[in-house]
Amino acid sequence: MRPTKKASESYTEQVQILTQENMNGFGRLFGGVLMSWIDIVAAVVARRHSNRNVTTAYVSELSFKAPAFANDTVILCGHISYVGRTSMEVCVTSYVENLDGTRKLINKAYLTMVAMDENDVPCEVPLLEIENESQRQEFEEGLKRRKSRESNK
Repeated sequence: MRPTKKASESYTEQVQILTQENMNGFGRLFGGVLMSWIDIVAAVVARRHSNRNVTTAYVSELSFKAPAFANDTVILCGHISYVGRTSMEVCVTSYVENLDGTRKLINKAYLTMVAMDENDVPCEVPLLEIENESQRQEFEEGLKRRKSRESNK
């Protein structure tokens, strides 16, 4: 029987203060830098859930909602949204945090991570223990994204 884990057990946050090296030619956060940070957060979430090394298999959604500028504080929050047999979908939301503590959404992404055993072969991951209706809805949406990917193969 597969063990279960709660999403809260693998929740991860990363914090960045934007510097000039992270900016594009328009003085905004370079999208590729943010994508790299998102991939790292997703990997940490998936490693914490699976207790395994992981690899990124798929990015099913990556939407830029608003820009971030030099000296902004950027918070990336990641959590498990769906679990298959060897794969995990991780939702990473990115915000600009204002000095008063309020947050503005700048990006939302869903990544599929696959757990790998010591021979780099995909291996089973713990099931996700659904704790509330919001998690159940997100799990069902993750299942729909997975089925959509499979039907497009």
